[in-house]
Amino acid sequence: MRRVINLCRQVPLLPITILAAIPLALLGTWRPWGVRSVFAVLFGWDSVDPGVGQWLVIALVLYTIIVTVRGMIDDLRHGHVGVDLLAVVAIASTLAVQEYWAAWAVVLMISSGEAIEEFAQSKAEGNLTALIEAAPRTAHVVRLPGMRGHVHTSGAEHASDVSEEGFRTVRVADPLAPGSGDSAVMDDAHGTSRETDLGASDGKRGYDASGEHFTTIPVDDVRLGDVLLVLPGETVPVDGELLSGMATLDLSNINGEPVPREVYAGARVMSGAVNGSTTLTMRATQLAHDSQYQKILELVSSAQDSRPAVVKTADVLAVPFTILSLAIAAVAWAVAGTPLRFAQVLVLATPCPLLIAAPVAYVAGTGRLAKAGILIKAQDVLENLGRVTHIFFDKTGTLTVKQPQVVRVEKPFDVKSPLDDDHILMMAGVVEGYSVHILSKGIAAAGQRAMRDLYARYAAGQRLCAERNLPGHGRDYPVVKNIVEDAGKGVSGEVNGHKVRVGRYAYATAGESGFSPVVRLSDSPESDKRATEGRPDVSSRFAPLAPDEMAAYVALDGQLAARIVLRDVPRENAKNALDRLRELGVNTLSMLTGDKAASARIIAKEVGIDDVQAELFPEDKVRAVKDATEATSRHRPWRSGVMARMLGESTGRQVTMMVGDGVNDAPVLAAADIGMAMTDGTSTAASESAQVVIMNDDIASVPRAIAIARRTKKVMMQAVLMGLGLAIVGMIAAAFNLIPVVVGAFMQEGIDVVSILWALTALLDKE
Repeated sequence: MRRVINLCRQVPLLPITILAAIPLALLGTWRPWGVRSVFAVLFGWDSVDPGVGQWLVIALVLYTIIVTVRGMIDDLRHGHVGVDLLAVVAIASTLAVQEYWAAWAVVLMISSGEAIEEFAQSKAEGNLTALIEAAPRTAHVVRLPGMRGHVHTSGAEHASDVSEEGFRTVRVADPLAPGSGDSAVMDDAHGTSRETDLGASDGKRGYDASGEHFTTIPVDDVRLGDVLLVLPGETVPVDGELLSGMATLDLSNINGEPVPREVYAGARVMSGAVNGSTTLTMRATQLAHDSQYQKILELVSSAQDSRPAVVKTADVLAVPFTILSLAIAAVAWAVAGTPLRFAQVLVLATPCPLLIAAPVAYVAGTGRLAKAGILIKAQDVLENLGRVTHIFFDKTGTLTVKQPQVVRVEKPFDVKSPLDDDHILMMAGVVEGYSVHILSKGIAAAGQRAMRDLYARYAAGQRLCAERNLPGHGRDYPVVKNIVEDAGKGVSGEVNGHKVRVGRYAYATAGESGFSPVVRLSDSPESDKRATEGRPDVSSRFAPLAPDEMAAYVALDGQLAARIVLRDVPRENAKNALDRLRELGVNTLSMLTGDKAASARIIAKEVGIDDVQAELFPEDKVRAVKDATEATSRHRPWRSGVMARMLGESTGRQVTMMVGDGVNDAPVLAAADIGMAMTDGTSTAASESAQVVIMNDDIASVPRAIAIARRTKKVMMQAVLMGLGLAIVGMIAAAFNLIPVVVGAFMQEGIDVVSILWALTALLDKE
């Protein structure tokens, strides 16, 4: 019921028109005045003498015509060709032939069409509206000594607030005293001032949670450096840095990630994330308008406000449809010899498939993409996505995971260690967890997996491992001591009593002093040979690495124990995603990378890409994409040129797309017809330059976006052509007097509903 009331408020003409049917039915021919009609007096039309109810319909018709004509003029000013002319001519013709019920039906059609459009738009925008409604509006700012919001404006004020002994002066404000305001400031037992809100008459609400006082303010009032509290279940208001030890955040509004993520002190906290079950404290590092969620809302708003090319195509179809409708109506009038036939035809000339169904389908498609974690910056991009024929992929971070991953652990040929691979990985991963080296994250992640395997074996009752008697064995977390990182060389520490060194070969094989043993050479070549034979090199202890592999060496208790081999590995679903693209007809797939050719070819072979361009600088990538775009432009059919002149752009030209994730991809993303950035919800230079942003860092979203775009266009064209086809069939039948004018008006309303409901099927997930 509430929805009906809201709909009537948005389209007030609809309830007025419905209520007008009562006087039209009861008082349609009642003429209490008993004199000649206005039409008879002014124009000599004695046959035109409306009753009270019919005058109400005439007033509704005149109001509707005025409003519709004003809308047509506004559309023409904005360059949009409308078909509202048909509705104006149809309603005027029914009035001219004194078919008041038909005129009432046409007014009902126009007003209900607006109501249906409002409902359809709100339904289609449901996913987008959910994003907007989830936007944070308030923030809780901590007001404590030493934090933003509790500072002295001058040094004199600070001096007057501190006693000779160095403690803050105790001040107790009497809330009943004049001018004291609604809050009192007093010192606690430790000399720390605390503020008690007694009335909050200034409109800001104070509250004491977990021993910390905060003030609730509008999110736009948050300043850089403010310390904020986010209560359980609340949305993070602005981007910031986590001050609490740990927090659990739901990032589904940002990147569609279904599982809450645990973050720790110092981590970036993004606006739009929903806090878990505990209160978190954070420091604002971005203003509200610069925060992550606001950037998402800007993308949504730009997509909603844009006008896609196929909706422009609907404008183009409006002209021939209007001409055809008027021609059928004129011929029917000429053949039948009665103007009634003209009205019979035009009441069936429904413009709603063009006016409503086409944009509704595209807004629904935009909502489907948003629900899948894919944001577009304009609905034109949705049209172009469906025509992509050539896709370029960046390698690192796009086709592959973002950091090198551990693929195996190798032990030296000349060393036999009692520890297995899991023990070595666990200890190496623990010390690498304290490092900032590019390989550290991959080794630390592998160490975590190895640790879980060891725990599982211990829980299963295994007690035969070599370190069973060492301190830390069986603990929830190893005993870690003396972590030291030597920048550019490696990291060392003590784990469960073992001295662990991880890094370069020379670093791992060095002594405790950090230097390799010195080999003293003599004048005798035979003596030198015997001396150097005691220092085997890497090639004599391990097999050669592949071109795309890299290694970190591990020493335990002063002895080289293993080599951890890492490489850039493809995403688990990369090959399936590319196979899906080929199923969609996108057969030209290329890789652009700055990496070495040998490494690039290995990854390309694993994911199924034949065209590889390696060792490229960003400007080389831009040149490669531009060359491909120009090549497709030179071979477009003549029909594409005609449509380009009509719409301002070609709908037959092949479209190139670049998919990347890094800062160095920003120029090439801007150069391609469509730039698609893969992110985990964070704002990067790539997402700023791209027209499409994947928020869940999933390469499977690339074919999913294309599939949704194609289905959206298909549904839109089906809705438009079906509506126009039914209207043309109805007009021809009316031209032969098979459909009365009143029946035709209601049939036209049915055609509108069918067309719009079909357009809404773009919301359905058919995959």
